Parts: sequence; C-alpha cells; structure tokens
Amino acid sequence: MTDTSLRTDGAWGGLFTPPHSPARARIARALFANAVRGLPIRVVFPGGHRIGAGGPRSPVMRVHRPSAFFHRLGVDAKVGFGESYMAGDWTSTHLVELLTEFAARLSTLIPPRLQALRRWVDRRHPADEQNTVDGARANIHRHYDLSNDLFATFLDQSMTYSSAWFETGSGDLHKGQIRKIDGVLDYADVRPDSHVLEIGTGWGALAIRAAERGARVTSLTISAEQKALAERRVAEAGLTDRVQVLMRDYREAHGTYDAVVSVEMIEAVGERYWPTYFATVDRLLKPGGRFGLQAITMPHDRMLASRDSYTWIHKYIFPGGLLPSPESMEQTLARHTGMRVHAFRDFGLDYAETLRQWRVRFLDRWHEVADLGFDETFRRMWEFYLAYSEAGFRSGYLNVRQLSIGG
Repeated sequence: MTDTSLRTDGAWGGLFTPPHSPARARIARALFANAVRGLPIRVVFPGGHRIGAGGPRSPVMRVHRPSAFFHRLGVDAKVGFGESYMAGDWTSTHLVELLTEFAARLSTLIPPRLQALRRWVDRRHPADEQNTVDGARANIHRHYDLSNDLFATFLDQSMTYSSAWFETGSGDLHKGQIRKIDGVLDYADVRPDSHVLEIGTGWGALAIRAAERGARVTSLTISAEQKALAERRVAEAGLTDRVQVLMRDYREAHGTYDAVVSVEMIEAVGERYWPTYFATVDRLLKPGGRFGLQAITMPHDRMLASRDSYTWIHKYIFPGGLLPSPESMEQTLARHTGMRVHAFRDFGLDYAETLRQWRVRFLDRWHEVADLGFDETFRRMWEFYLAYSEAGFRSGYLNVRQLSIGG
C-alpha cells in the first residue's frame, strides 16, 4: 500500500523557514549576481531591478522573495535553489530554457578560485542513505513507492520510466519506449530460448516484451508498489508462465542466465557498490552471455568533481544515487570482472524529449495527481525535477547510453 506520508509537506519539513544567516545570504547574493552576469537570461526582482545579459526574448527568472531566496542559497546552494522553487520564492514561465542556460555553464558559474574550496563546503551524503541492502530498499521506497497512479498520469501505456529511443522524425513516446526496450534486448542477445535476468523490474514492460519474444524472465525489484503492478500486468498479458517477479536485491540473486538486462537502475547503485554490481552480473551470466545495460551518464571530470556532493536531487528525488561516467563503468568492468563493452549507443536528446512529454502530461493532468493527495509543493517539486533533468540533457551535461557488455 502506498505510503501517503510521502505526498505531503511532512516529507520536507522546514522548507518554508530557511535558517537565518545574513552573512551567508550576502555572500550568496554576490556569487549569484556574478554567476548570472554573463548568462543570456534576465533575473527580475521586486521593484523591477534586473540582472543578467539576456535580451527581450531570453528566459526570465522572477525572484518574488529575495530574502528567502538568498538565505536558502546561502545555507546550501545545491539544495536551496530547487527548494526556493518549491517554496515559490522564484518562478519562470520558461523554466526548461532557464535551467538549460544554467546547466550549460555549471562548471563555470563558480569562479575557479572558489571551486578549490568545494570539498570544504559541500554537504556530504547522509549515512543512512548508503546503498546497503536495507538502505537501497529505503531509498527506492521514497521515490518509486509514491503511487503507481501518480506515475500512470504521465508515462505512456507501457509504464516505462526511462528514456525512449525515437525513430528519426518521430515523437511517438510509446513507440520510442518499445524501440528502446528492443534495443536493450538486442544488445543482450535475447532469443526465444533465453533465460533472462532483469535487474530492476519497473512496471514490467521489458519483462513482458522479452517474454513475448519467447524468453523466460526472472525480474528483480525492491519496490513493493512496482512488484504488485508488474505482476498484474504480466498476468493480464497472459505471461505468468514465462515471467517471475521477485522482491530481491541484485546482490541476493543466484543462478545462471543466458542474458542479463538492466535499464537505468545503475544510477541508484552508488559508486561504492559499482564493483559489486558488475561482479554480480559477471557471476550470473553464463559463458558467452551478454549484459544489456541502459545508463544515464555524465562526463568523467564532472562525475569526479561532484560525486561527494549532496544535492537537491538527492534530498528530494533520488537519495543515494550517482550517475556514472562511461569511463567509470569501463574502469570498473576492467578491474572487477572479465567483461568489457562490445557496443554502445548514445541518445541524450531523446531523453530530453521524453522528459518534455512527461512534464507536459504531468502538468496537464495535475488535477488527477492532486486528487491522489499530492499538494502544490509536490507539484512544484515534480515540475522542477522534470525540467531540471530535461535541461541537463538539452545542454549536454547529461547523456544516456545503451551498452552491450560481455566476456
């Protein structure tokens, strides 16, 4: 049953009363003004004062409560910027465009002389968000067990919560999701007689597709909500004899499989456990088997610079997560397994389009989401999350990659 405590402002207590620190707020104001001075945006304050290098057609950020906004930035800029949007301290009618400008210049917004101080001021990840077996279950629960009905309001009919891979010239989300799933299955060389292990069930779309190919699927999840709906969808597809969904951590898997597949689950593993994750796949794969992986990635230098930082995304969306770089995955494979990357494809702009469609659907159907018990703060949080993520892919700060991995 859905934990309704995740829906209300009890999940982010203290949001509207930022700690009062005048000195930090003054520093934040100065750093913010310096950061946006050369950006093609307009930041508008009460009374009409403006900063930024944008012209009449540039995205506008309207700061309604400057004192609260700069206090939040002063306490923790990487969390406070998003919290300020959730609280209504600032708004924008062109949120994605605004955030894309910020994302495109993330590495230069803070002066180089101050970036050296990063490790002294960055907030560290809470100890209870480490991805141990129990910790991973708690982290996943906070996002994926929000409500199946919530996710159904903005996902396509396959209930696929990862990037689509669109045909050239097509924006059909459902077809793009099926094409993505087929791409992963092809990279894993899934055949009619294959026994497939899936790490991260989602709501069952990939398992169903693989079973429709004639494969047998053992699918692992640690989300109770997803397991319940995935099993129902498998039954409705008439595939219960070919698909087994287990409430099990990947570290607890056993047996051997012709193929292993995993779509956008590695992001929740955590850097400390990447060796265990890949070594587990290596152990479970039969000789000659293939691993089809889809992962959100970031450039290696940015991953190294930000891997210890605790951000808004960690606090409100994906606790315990870290996006790998392609280099970090290849290094982990080389050091801890007998596997290597045989092929890969990138399609980051397809993720931007996927997120755009999700955001439009979510906002268009907000009345249905509200009827589920979610409040206005949640709406702003989810809008910011989807827009922030889209901006990351549009700017090239983020990418998504499918890989075929094997011995």
